[in-house]
Amino acid sequence: MRASRFNHVSVQALDLEESVRFYVELFGAERIPTPKFPHTDDVVWLKLGDQQLHLFKKDGEAPVYHHFGVDVDDFEAMYLRVKELGLLDGETFAAKIWEHPAGWLQMYIRDPAGNLVEIDWPDPSAVDRSVVTEIQKMDEAAPQTGDAAVATLYLGR
Repeated sequence: MRASRFNHVSVQALDLEESVRFYVELFGAERIPTPKFPHTDDVVWLKLGDQQLHLFKKDGEAPVYHHFGVDVDDFEAMYLRVKELGLLDGETFAAKIWEHPAGWLQMYIRDPAGNLVEIDWPDPSAVDRSVVTEIQKMDEAAPQTGDAAVATLYLGR
């Protein structure tokens, strides 16, 4: 017996409707039917592709390093939008965008509740470096050798 896939990710929202708007407007998430829970009415389920993101209202700071990663259909457009909105996070993992030598990018942003979101892209060569200007090579900051050099977010590709 073993798990077959991730079903959903659940993160906190300080202001539920603000967080719903953020994920709908930035990522094209769709609000989907949400069950009523006995302990709270402050939960909203969103559809992201064929996965789900669950938002729950909770006060307090979001965990610093906890995050989830999403793929997007246009990395350059997403970069320009999150840069315009001032969402890029270059402090948590020491760079706003990392390029791995095995050939993928990861960009970090914070949502309205402070949750860290990783935006992933499978092909750095398809990104215009004159548009996406804040890419740092991971191998230069932390040499990638052995298994680390072939590590990928894109299994089976």
